[in-house]
Amino acid sequence: MTQDRPLSEWQKLRLTFTRRWRGSGFWYGLAIALIWPFAMFGTKVSWRGGEHIPRSGGALLAINHVSFADPIYNVAFTICHGRMPRFLAKSELWSTPVVRSVLGGGQHIPVYRATVRAKDAFGDAIAAIERGEVVAFYPEGTYTADPDGWPMKAKNGIGRIALLTGAPVIPVANWGTQDVLPPGTGRPRLFPRRRVTVVAGPPVDLSAWLGGPRTRTALDGATNAIMADVTRLVAEVRGETPPEAPFDPARAGTPLKDERSAS
Repeated sequence: MTQDRPLSEWQKLRLTFTRRWRGSGFWYGLAIALIWPFAMFGTKVSWRGGEHIPRSGGALLAINHVSFADPIYNVAFTICHGRMPRFLAKSELWSTPVVRSVLGGGQHIPVYRATVRAKDAFGDAIAAIERGEVVAFYPEGTYTADPDGWPMKAKNGIGRIALLTGAPVIPVANWGTQDVLPPGTGRPRLFPRRRVTVVAGPPVDLSAWLGGPRTRTALDGATNAIMADVTRLVAEVRGETPPEAPFDPARAGTPLKDERSAS
């Protein structure tokens, strides 16, 4: 009589990925399948805190943004803990044939920036959460402009959606992806293999604002609380002390880089 051997980490990843393929749509699932080996074997991946992602029901992931590679690892992290994330992405990507198929099949949410349809993304994100989906947000709206890579001042869209839906907000920290694919470049750095860390924390305590008036002060307060938890996770991963106040690109007069995700 043989005793069952425990599954290796790779077997767990493969099993989870296979199980989630059915809910991804063909093109999104294919994109994940093609990128999966790069994410798992092209770097040294370390992650923890996945138990904080709800196994069912709507939820928000609040994630810091340091590289265009972030969504790759955030998708892998979320899938491996039983959920399929939906991202907000700029609407221009829907005009590219293959990319349009991937994003549409994955039920991602277009953001029509600087147009009369700019608010549609918030309605679509709320609808997705009410359907029981996990919606991934980069509250900074683009790569951080902080010179040392810390999370910068965020937009309050995630605070608005969190207070409207009452959905749990799970803070998530990325670190190391900026070494794999530096912001503003399209050429990955795979040698030597880089360390990529993704960490999730417990839901953010928003009880001070839930059920109250949704004023600008409340939205900013909720958003600041969310980003404070994200920053604490980043500090934990880095083993460093974050700045007392987040970098504010508007005050610093720093132009933000245009990129492919927005919140």
